[in-house]
Amino acid sequence: MSAGGWLEAGLELLARDARGRLVVTDNWLRAQLARPELTLVAESCPQEHALHRALAADPRTPITPVTLLRIRDADARENWELFARFRDHLLRHSTLEEAYLALFLGEVRLPMVFADELARLILAAILAPSPTPDPFRRRAALLFFRPHQVAFTEAGVLVADVEAVARHRPDRAFGSLGALVQAAGGGLVPPELPVLGATTATAFLDDPAPERWVLDLSFGREGLDALCRLLEAWVLRLLDVEVRIQPLAQVRDQRWRWHVGLDAEATALLNDLYRGAEVDETRLGRLLALFRLDFREPAVVLEEMRGRPVYLGLACDESGRLRMKPQNLLVNLPLGQAS
Repeated sequence: MSAGGWLEAGLELLARDARGRLVVTDNWLRAQLARPELTLVAESCPQEHALHRALAADPRTPITPVTLLRIRDADARENWELFARFRDHLLRHSTLEEAYLALFLGEVRLPMVFADELARLILAAILAPSPTPDPFRRRAALLFFRPHQVAFTEAGVLVADVEAVARHRPDRAFGSLGALVQAAGGGLVPPELPVLGATTATAFLDDPAPERWVLDLSFGREGLDALCRLLEAWVLRLLDVEVRIQPLAQVRDQRWRWHVGLDAEATALLNDLYRGAEVDETRLGRLLALFRLDFREPAVVLEEMRGRPVYLGLACDESGRLRMKPQNLLVNLPLGQAS
């Protein structure tokens, strides 16, 4: 079995607090200097070399506006400015989990690549304690921070990593996963993009490239259940709130009061359905999954929502692209002030 891969990269450099949350260390910060956008090249100016040396010696060294202005190349200067904002944001918080949540509360504006990096590490930490890795949860974790392409087939709903599709079929558009998947029996795909299932789980765990595997998100399949369990763990780790999430075939609730879209498309779709707006069949067909979320402790919820479920949705856009926004589940739940 593989000891790990890029999903866990850097996790060993982080510390843990008393509750097991991730804490930034100097060694982890030093490792960030190896990021491609910060790596020194032949054209790097003396000022950039000096900054790199200073941070290698003390990765918490202040990076001032004056320091940045001395860097000659505009692109390099922008890269260092973004890194400084990211690093300083992390250092203002006790844990990576707190820093991730704060990104979506308006504290600082950073490209999503930084939030995705934190999500990767948090999910790696969620998965790490298990002595027997669950292949479906490990694969479902990639949905939280990597874009996917969706194929609706006779076999069900399949999702593949966008970069993996491009890597193995560079001559085809990202929207062509449907052309790669031939639904017949269990659903056949090219060997470069194997489907994760009960008979392929061992091979998946031995593969250092989990992104190359296709995940089945059909109702009643292991992939959808794994996503539910990860979403529960995600809310618990970041909000310290226990929830139970189950997939639904459809919502039949005359008292539907609250919903959360797990991506932009699902948010817009659920909003329209809630308002009673007319939604055509084509758009409804892009809804990949529905979920019911219940709170283990009703006291943490707004009074008017106690005893009532929250409905969740996951959808792809017109091109079949799925870009999950797991932060929606953190900032849009009907939690009371005490939580």
